[in-house]
Amino acid sequence: MRLKDKVAIITGAGSGIGRQSAIRFAEEGAKLILADLNKNGVRETIEQLVAGTEAEFVAVDVSKAAEVRAMVEHAETRFGRLDVMFNNAGIMPDADSSVIHTSEDVWDLVINVNLKGVFLGCQYGIPTMLKSGGGSIINVASFVALMGAATPQIAYTASKGGVLSMTREIAVEFARQGIRANALCPGPVRTPLLEELLSESKARARRMVHIPMGRLAEGQEIANAVVFLASDESSYVNGATFVVDGGITAAYVTPE
Repeated sequence: MRLKDKVAIITGAGSGIGRQSAIRFAEEGAKLILADLNKNGVRETIEQLVAGTEAEFVAVDVSKAAEVRAMVEHAETRFGRLDVMFNNAGIMPDADSSVIHTSEDVWDLVINVNLKGVFLGCQYGIPTMLKSGGGSIINVASFVALMGAATPQIAYTASKGGVLSMTREIAVEFARQGIRANALCPGPVRTPLLEELLSESKARARRMVHIPMGRLAEGQEIANAVVFLASDESSYVNGATFVVDGGITAAYVTPE
């Protein structure tokens, strides 16, 4: 088992990539702190974990320092250590659009959750990881941190670019103390919400023409990458921009 007895915090564990990663982490033997504001979502996640998994729910707003600190303290109190910090929680509100139309309130909300939330996860997670002898930090950025989004989402794109830069700096600072930090850059993932948005055939065709593989990612495909970055198999992977996007960022012209 690739994560046997490792203690991991997963934020945004109530759905999507967070849920699928929790399922995969459990299959690989990890002990889990599952953080989210969505208690019902995390309850559903826990129901899908392999039998016998040690997993606990912690209600956390990742933009609030006191709540993130309490989350990490709970992990240390419950399990005695922290080996993996998966800063996954994020938002992408509909009101986030062009730089000339996005309100200051929307900007602040997205930056506080997507960027400040990752900052706080690292700020409070790293000291506990150092006491544990090191570990792996995985911060969720996005393929739009590497290229402009086809549909304007200025706050989201800026927040993910910030995650990418911050992760590199953390990777350099703590590498010799046994901590690795990597940024995961997923492409679009098939979720009920995205499937609804792409239910109209022309909308789906416009999106798919940008994806060389011609389909959206499955949540488990992203989770498999997270397991690799969390495990000792990636022991020399540090400061990486780990892209899992079906070839989007590699493409200039894609096939029909």
